[in-house]
Amino acid sequence: MDRFDALQAFARVVEARSFTKAAQTLHLSRTTVTQLVQQLESRLRVKLLNRTTRQVSVTADGAAYYERVVRLLADLEDADTSLSGASAAPRGRLRVDVPSPLARLILVPALPAFHARYPEIQLDMGVSDRMVDLIGDHVDCVLRGGELTDSSLMARRVGDLQLGVYAAPDYLQRAGTPSHPKELEDTHHRIVGFLSVRTGKVAPIAMRRDGEHLQVQGRYVVALDDGNAYLAAGLAGLGVLWLPHYMAEAHVAHGELMPLFDAWRHDPMPLYVAFPPNRHVSAKLRVFIDWVGELMAQHAPVTLRDGSRKAAGR
Repeated sequence: MDRFDALQAFARVVEARSFTKAAQTLHLSRTTVTQLVQQLESRLRVKLLNRTTRQVSVTADGAAYYERVVRLLADLEDADTSLSGASAAPRGRLRVDVPSPLARLILVPALPAFHARYPEIQLDMGVSDRMVDLIGDHVDCVLRGGELTDSSLMARRVGDLQLGVYAAPDYLQRAGTPSHPKELEDTHHRIVGFLSVRTGKVAPIAMRRDGEHLQVQGRYVVALDDGNAYLAAGLAGLGVLWLPHYMAEAHVAHGELMPLFDAWRHDPMPLYVAFPPNRHVSAKLRVFIDWVGELMAQHAPVTLRDGSRKAAGR
């Protein structure tokens, strides 16, 4: 038995709660992962995992052992990267998941500069607005907008997305240009709905002006759960959109979208990089998070409490 392989297999099974998923992330067969864990239990003379036909759970002894194994694997990785100047040149495969509009408009266009700086990092980038099981899917980190609801995750706030209200000229010609947000509740107006991945519902939008605060719901003929499709529906004239500025600015410049309610404000949408609490923050993950922070400081810097923007690189 290769003890390192066995420890790694055991840790991945605990994190994924599945031999099959652990095998997929390790690029091994399920049989091999099962044998490695069985050999580890035999050597320790302790049952580490409870197995049923439906699920895998960790025993009390297994949970205590897992905490030590995670630290040991992290120390081994640090030892490897400390040699031959590797700490200055992070390397290896990094799995991340990011929202589709952010990938298309900001992250992917900037990747040549990232790979010029870190040529030995291989990025596997999932592009979606779906909920991701970081541990079960063996994803190193996710980039998500909005307040995080999973308090078990570690997170770093890397930006604040400023929001605005927009509509296509074709839509405004048909429905008229509203002068007040409450007009979006009228029967002749429509919004494009964005479905929350957590609730499956279209949430109302909060707006404020001076001392006036509103929650605007609106009616829709289509609701979507993907940012790029949501934007496309608005450009097609299907209703009014709430968009981060970075998604709207090029279309406003080309006359494809018109801004509405300039005097009204929205609270910015925080943007976080989140990662599992027990996952070692490797050199490759650390530099990726730092790079995303630098990039978002150019496009959507964090808003400080006094209303100022956080400077790039601070």
